[in-house]
This record gives sequence, C-alpha cells and structure tokens, in this order.
Amino acid sequence: MAQKTFSLASRVKLNNGLSMPRIHLGVYMTEGSETKDAVRWALEAGYRGFDSAQMYYNEAEVGSAINGFLSSRANTESLKREDIHFTTKLSSNTSYDQARKAIKSSLKKSGLGYIDLFLLHSPYGGTQKRLDCWRAVEDAIEDGEVRIGGVSNFGVRHIQELIDSKPKILPAVNQIEIHPFNTRTDIASLCAQHDIVVEAYAPLARATRMKHPTIVSVSKKYGCTPAQLFVRWSLQHDYVPLPKSSTKERIIANADIGGFEISADDMKTLDGLDEYLVTDWDPTDCA
Repeated sequence: MAQKTFSLASRVKLNNGLSMPRIHLGVYMTEGSETKDAVRWALEAGYRGFDSAQMYYNEAEVGSAINGFLSSRANTESLKREDIHFTTKLSSNTSYDQARKAIKSSLKKSGLGYIDLFLLHSPYGGTQKRLDCWRAVEDAIEDGEVRIGGVSNFGVRHIQELIDSKPKILPAVNQIEIHPFNTRTDIASLCAQHDIVVEAYAPLARATRMKHPTIVSVSKKYGCTPAQLFVRWSLQHDYVPLPKSSTKERIIANADIGGFEISADDMKTLDGLDEYLVTDWDPTDCA
C-alpha cells in the first residue's frame, strides 16, 4: 500500500526521474470564467496540478489563471511557474506533423512557456497513427516544449503495443477512468509492471454512486465525505486522482484527505464494488 499520509503537497516520482503532484484539479466541461475561478480557488487552496485537454477548449483559461495567480498578491508562497504542473492532451491521433502542430498550438494557448505533461487523449486512429503521434510527443520533449509524455484511455493492448515498438521515451502516465466501481485491474497491473503512473479521471464516478450504501457506510466510519473517500481510495492504490469541481467549497474539501486512512479490509470492500461503470467514454478496447 502507498504512503500513509497525503496532502496537496504530496508528489509522485515518475519513470523519467521527474515528479508531479499527487492530486490534480480536473477542468473537464468547464469554460470561461468558471474555469478561471476554479483554477484560482484551487491554487489558493494548495493545488499545484491542473488537467486540461485540447478537446476541453479551456487551455487558455487554465494558463491565464495560473499566470494571473503567480503574479498576484495571493501568491504568498512566491510560487514560480516550475511549481505548477499543467497537463493537456492531443484531441485526435492523425499524423506526426499534425500532432507536432497541435502541441505547439496548446503551448501557445496556455501561455505557460512549456507543457508539463502532454498525453495522447485516446488510442483511436489505429496502430500507425498512435505510434506516429507518440513520436511527435517524444520530439516535443526533446525540443523542450513538453517535459513529460503520457497516454490516456489506453488499454492493455495499446500500452503493450507502444512498449513493443521500443520508443525512445516510455510513457510516464496512463490516464484512465478508475474508481471503486470501475477498478481496471488489468490495465493498472500492466502499468505498475512498467512503472507507468495511473492517473484517475472521474475519480468520484461523476457523483453517480455517492449514495451507494457501502460508500455511505464507509464514509461515516471514517468521518469523511463520499468524495473524500473516493479520492483517498485512489491515493492508497498509488493512483493520481483528478477530482473535478467548479465549487470553491468542494474544491477545498475534495483534497482534505489527510486525516484518515482506509484499512486494508475496507479497501477490499471498496474494490469489490467493481461493476465496470463507465461514466463517459471507453476507448480502451478499440482497434
């Protein structure tokens, strides 16, 4: 099991020797001032990681909010750009050239100078396009535009295919939907074998199971909210959860998970809730 204490200051080491925050704010389906406010509140609360994507159409807002905070009086810790972790993702796998252009576009939109983590958002497109786009990520890393490369929604066959291609750089991250109701043990196990960190998107199961009897019961036992229980479950599995909220109070509360630890027996109980619940899309079995 992972370390016993977690906070917004916790970091995880990656297979390239770098590290990133243990908890990130997700900004899926937020826009405009809603995005900027959520990022600012999260920064004020101590979040240091932010997960965007080209398909979210809010890279500029996330970057603007980060830059605004860094230059404001609210930045009481004198944080610098390198203290903040910005993730974005390629909208579609088309070709090497299109992927390189897309990375440069994201870099410009964010206004952050470099992208901390760039992911292939899905495995759609087939083997050759996946590998060509991964090569574009590798070159973006070598050119200093991106610090860390990874993938998202990759199933076992896609990860193995990439590893078998003997890339110059192995993916450091695979971001997938994972929570007690969709445990993805096959994908998570393969990632662990290759020192690929699993990032958990929709770690709260998009609030679809907050009133599940087991969630309610275990939450009461630990004196936490169901959302805090979900986040803590992710952390104790060594995943990096990306809880999403645009409400200030929930942004703060979702990361307040340092005051309790889920027992081994209760972790097994939560793992047993798996029902392959997919709350959005599931490309993990695509060709």
